[in-house]
Amino acid sequence: MLSRRNVRVKVMQVLYAQSRDESLDNKQTVQLYWRKIEDSFELLLFSLYNLVQITRSAADDFEKRKAKHLPTDIDKKFTPKLWSNFMIQALDKNKTIQSKFEKLKFSSAVDKDHFKKIYFEFAKEEMYNQYIVKETNSDENLEMLLELFRFCRKNELFNEIIEDQYANWEDDKSIIIGTIKKVLKSLPSEKENFIMDHYPDDETIKDYGEYLLFATIRDEESLMSMIEPVLQNWDADRVAILDMIMIKMAICEFMFCPTIPTK
Repeated sequence: MLSRRNVRVKVMQVLYAQSRDESLDNKQTVQLYWRKIEDSFELLLFSLYNLVQITRSAADDFEKRKAKHLPTDIDKKFTPKLWSNFMIQALDKNKTIQSKFEKLKFSSAVDKDHFKKIYFEFAKEEMYNQYIVKETNSDENLEMLLELFRFCRKNELFNEIIEDQYANWEDDKSIIIGTIKKVLKSLPSEKENFIMDHYPDDETIKDYGEYLLFATIRDEESLMSMIEPVLQNWDADRVAILDMIMIKMAICEFMFCPTIPTK
């Protein structure tokens, strides 16, 4: 799920946090790194939770349209397939995913009326109005779910909901978008815990990320001994903190990560 670029950002962030907080020892810095990794996976789960809850409003919309005394032609043709399609139903009925939603207390994190508001704003879109009245296949249902998620990412309320819970939304947004698509395309799955296939792999977060963090902390003195002599007309203590952290991380990758291309 996470790329090396995402992991680099997280390593840089925790090294910066340690440089600003003298009480943050090496053990706590590593713990902070792993908390950031967990936050990324939780952000994926929270994004899926929001997507499921927003589509659920289509079922409510359907019931209201059915109850109208003078339904329009669109009301008569309306189908709640944004909610009833097999991909959303697979997520909603998956015990592993629902257990994680419950453990992370997502239901108490968001006012349910927010989901309805986002749905009914999306329901004004012409693409959606064309979709609800025609026969569609699984590919078209997938595309509409992705269109909904695209709409959500531009929606101020949706962004407020996400950012209120996860400060890493901006950092991880691109990887979450790609993973959401992979999750939906993998459904239905025979594996009950298929969502764990999207947990960041050890090669990226442990063999690379944790090692890069350890190496940068461990070799602080030797890294500075290499950097200081080649600074031209500039003292080391005048180099911006983030710049120095990234230089140290880059040297560690040059020296200790032979599988990573020099570029």
